[in-house]
Amino acid sequence: MAIVAAETAGRRADRIESLLSARLFVEPELRRDRITFVSNLSGHLSLYAMDASGGVPEPLLPPQVALQNPELVGGELFHVCAGLGRIVVMMDADGDENYVPYTIPIDGGFPEPLAEAAFAGGRSHLVHVDDSAQIAYFNIESREESLMSAVRVDLESGVAETLWQSQYGAFVTAWTPDHSRVAISDGYTLGDVVVYEIVDGERRMLFGTPADERGESEETTLTGFRSAYGTASGAGLLLTTTIWDDAGSLAYLDLGRPGEVAPVTIDGLVHDGAGELEGLDHLAGDDYSLTYNIDGCSWVYAGSFDEAARAFSVDRVVVGEGALSGGVLHGLDYDVESKRFVASFCTATTPTQVHVLPSGGAAPTPLTRERALGLAPELLAPGEDASFESHDGLRVSARLYLPSPELGFAGPRPLVYYIHGGPQSQERPDFAWFSMPLIQILTLEGFAVFVPNARGSSGYGLDYAKRVDRDWGGLDRLDHVHAMTEVLPLDERVDASRAGVVGRSYGGYMTLTLAARHPELWRAAVDMFGPYDLFTFMDRLPETWKPYFALAVGDPEKDRDFLVERSPKTHIEHIACPLLVIQGQNDPRVVERESRDVVEHLRTLGRDVDYLVFQDEGHDVLKLGNRVRCYESIVGFFEQHLS
Repeated sequence: MAIVAAETAGRRADRIESLLSARLFVEPELRRDRITFVSNLSGHLSLYAMDASGGVPEPLLPPQVALQNPELVGGELFHVCAGLGRIVVMMDADGDENYVPYTIPIDGGFPEPLAEAAFAGGRSHLVHVDDSAQIAYFNIESREESLMSAVRVDLESGVAETLWQSQYGAFVTAWTPDHSRVAISDGYTLGDVVVYEIVDGERRMLFGTPADERGESEETTLTGFRSAYGTASGAGLLLTTTIWDDAGSLAYLDLGRPGEVAPVTIDGLVHDGAGELEGLDHLAGDDYSLTYNIDGCSWVYAGSFDEAARAFSVDRVVVGEGALSGGVLHGLDYDVESKRFVASFCTATTPTQVHVLPSGGAAPTPLTRERALGLAPELLAPGEDASFESHDGLRVSARLYLPSPELGFAGPRPLVYYIHGGPQSQERPDFAWFSMPLIQILTLEGFAVFVPNARGSSGYGLDYAKRVDRDWGGLDRLDHVHAMTEVLPLDERVDASRAGVVGRSYGGYMTLTLAARHPELWRAAVDMFGPYDLFTFMDRLPETWKPYFALAVGDPEKDRDFLVERSPKTHIEHIACPLLVIQGQNDPRVVERESRDVVEHLRTLGRDVDYLVFQDEGHDVLKLGNRVRCYESIVGFFEQHLS
C-alpha cells in the first residue's frame, strides 16, 4: 500500500533522525580475531573493537576524543600494530586537521604522543606502516612555510628520522623489504608525479623530471602514479600508472634501471563498465589486491604478481559481486595469519556494514545490520543513470534521485541540484558520509535530486579529471548550465523552474558561481564552505598547499585577471535568490572568514542570506547533533523557497 504524501507531512525531523540512526562502521582492520574500526556510536567518530565473530563494540578512546573523517586525513587514520600491542591514532582538534600521532594500548586507553618532538608544530599524515619491521612512515607539513618532510619512525623505540624535505610532497611511496632503499614521490598537479630516492644525502631520480629541472617548453609525461610497493625480491617497484592507459594500469620499475618502467599485464578481470584503477595494496609476499572504481561502484580483486613475467593474475573477486556489489568500499584489510579479509561496504540505500570474508572465497559474513530506523527500504531512492552529452559533446556522468512511488507524490518534483567537492572527486552510491543522507531526506520530502559528475571529477580516467585544472568556473560551469537548460527541462518528472543548488567546498564555489552568473536558473542556493574570492581563499590556505593551488587553479601574481574573472566575488551582486551559507569554525581549507565575507558582502547589498556556523567542526559536519541541525536547515530552506 502506498504511503500518501499528505500523511507524511511534518515528519522531516523524524526522518533526519531515522537516516542518521544508521551508525558508521568504516576503516576496519583485522588482527588476531579482533576487528578495530571507526564508528560514530557515541555521536562523533571514535575508535572501537569487537571480535571477528561479532559482539558488542568496545570503545578504545576516552569519550571526549573525536576523530576526523578518514577521507580528509590524507593517509591512515589509525593502524593496529599487533606485534607491539599498540595502535597508532592520528588526532586533531575539532576538525582543524592539524593531525598529531598518538598511541594507545591495543585494548584501548588514553592517548600518548608518539615521538612528540618530531611532530610538534606540524600537520602530520601516517602514510605507511611495515608491521613486520615495526616501522612507520609519515609526511609532516610545516605550519609556517611551504615545506613537507618524509619521516621514518621506529615504533618500538620511538626514534624518528627525517629522510627528505620538499615543497611538493616528500611522500614515502615504497621501500625494499630491508628498508635500505626508500622511494619518495613529489606531485605537482593531479597525475604529474615523479619518484626518487635519497642516496648519500642527494636526490636520485627513479622516474620523471622534477619541476626545478624542466624547461619552459618541455612536455611532461603524466605518470599518474598512485600506489606503489617494493617487491618481495627487493629488485623493483610495482606501481599503478596512467602512462599507457588513461584509466590506469600496472607498471614495474626495476630499481637497477632508473628512468624506465615496464607495463604489467592483468589477467582475470570480470567487471564491465567505465571507470579506473584506483589503487594497489600489498597482502603478503607476491600477493596484492587491486581496487577499481567502475561507474562509481567498488570492485576489488586479489591475485599474485609474477615479477619475472611482469604479469598479475587474479585469483579472487573480493568486492563487486553478490552482497558486496553496487556500492562503495569504506575500508578493506587482510589478515595474513587467517587469510581473511574484513570490509566495510555500503550502497545508496544501505548504510555501512562490516563483513568478514573467509579464506578460500566463501560468501562474506555480515557482522552489522545497520538500517535507517523506522524507514522501510522501499521509501529510499536508489537513483538512476542520468548521464548526458554536454555543450561540447563530452559525456558527463550523472544520477537522478526521485521520490519513491511508495510516497505517493504527484506531478513534476521541485529540483535540488547537488554539486560535489574536490573538484577532483566523485559523487557515488555512498550512504556513508554527508551527501547521501541529505539526498535521501530530500527525496523523502518530495524533491528530485540531480547529481552530476561534471568534467574534472575523478573516477573516469586522468584526462577527464584534468579538464578542470586552471579552468575553475569555465567549461565545468557550462556542464551544469547545459544540464539545467537542455537536459533536465526535458524530463517531465522534474520541475526545473523550481530549482535550488547546493554544494560543498569546490561545490560551494560552484554554487556561488552559478547563483551569481546564472541567477535565472535558481530560486535558492546553499553554499557549504565554498571559496568566494580565489585570492583570499588561496592566501588563507595552509602554506604547504599553496604551491599546488598555484599550479592547479592559478598563480595569484601571474594569473591575476583570470582569477578575478573566475572568483564568485566578482559577480556576487547578481545573486537574486535567497542564500544559506554553512561553515565550520575550525576549517583550515576554506576558513570561516571566507564564508563570512560572502555573507557580509551580500547583506550590504540588502540580499536575503542566512549564516550557520558550527563552532566545533572543520571542513565537514560530523557530530550527530550538528548533522541533524545542518540537514534540517538545508531541507527547510529548500522547502521554504522551492514550494
